Amino acid sequence: MAALRPGDPVAVIAPAGPFDRAGFDAGLEVLSQRYRPVFDDGLFSQARYLAGPDQRRAAELHRALTSPDTRAVFVARGGYGAMRLLPELPTALPHKALVGFSDVTALHAAFTVQSIRSLHGPVLTQLGRAPAEVVSRLWSMLESDQPAEALRGTHTLVPGEARGPLVGGNLSVLTRLIGTRWMPPLRGAVLLLEDVGERPYRLDRMWTHLQLAGLLEGVAGVVLGDFTGCDEKGADYTALDVLTDLAAQLGVPCAAGFHVGHADSNLPVPLGARVRLDASAQTLHFLEPLVETA
Repeated sequence: MAALRPGDPVAVIAPAGPFDRAGFDAGLEVLSQRYRPVFDDGLFSQARYLAGPDQRRAAELHRALTSPDTRAVFVARGGYGAMRLLPELPTALPHKALVGFSDVTALHAAFTVQSIRSLHGPVLTQLGRAPAEVVSRLWSMLESDQPAEALRGTHTLVPGEARGPLVGGNLSVLTRLIGTRWMPPLRGAVLLLEDVGERPYRLDRMWTHLQLAGLLEGVAGVVLGDFTGCDEKGADYTALDVLTDLAAQLGVPCAAGFHVGHADSNLPVPLGARVRLDASAQTLHFLEPLVETA
């Protein structure tokens, strides 16, 4: 995919849940300072917990991905609903930057399956309150053919070094793809995981599901982002305690505390690009950019 330039037209879509208009407008203002957002008022639709019926969202997604008139696709909000659209994706996905996270993990997975890089980064309703370092990193990754600056975590769970393509995203969404053709291969990959509002036993259950399905066999390493609001109230253990035990049992290099996920400081990372995880030093180095140069 070619690098973006300031002023380029970019599509804005709502493939998942409905959203707060004030949060959307704040994010749109930030996006408009760099690019030219293009969207249809249909994205303001609401059908229960979805941003309109599947047919509307699928058509919008297909149009955004295939239109030659826009250079990238930004998602308004996560929530739930993107995985319902997977069967409607183009057979051959375009090499166009897709930006989002959380429920957008389902779409990122489809890109990964086709060996196309995508950008795990803020949705519009998060972009409006994102720190300046997140916004500047986002523009840089979309516009530069150089690898992104390394990220630093806070905890070494299993020491060591691992290399491979960065794959994953939201743990809850990723496990819902098990057994489908949209589940990306994890063998040889550095697995990125984050989540929000999932109690420790649920994190254990989802991780164990991946393990029982054989999907963690051959994983090169694990990068843990933010697990926001996942601690059990009144418990004498934390979500990190549970994840530490699970990582130790898996036994591959693993570091935690990277600012990737549902906190306001959701630092963008290129899924599908090769990385080097130094879990001992709690650093994630990017060996390839988001932009795929010939």
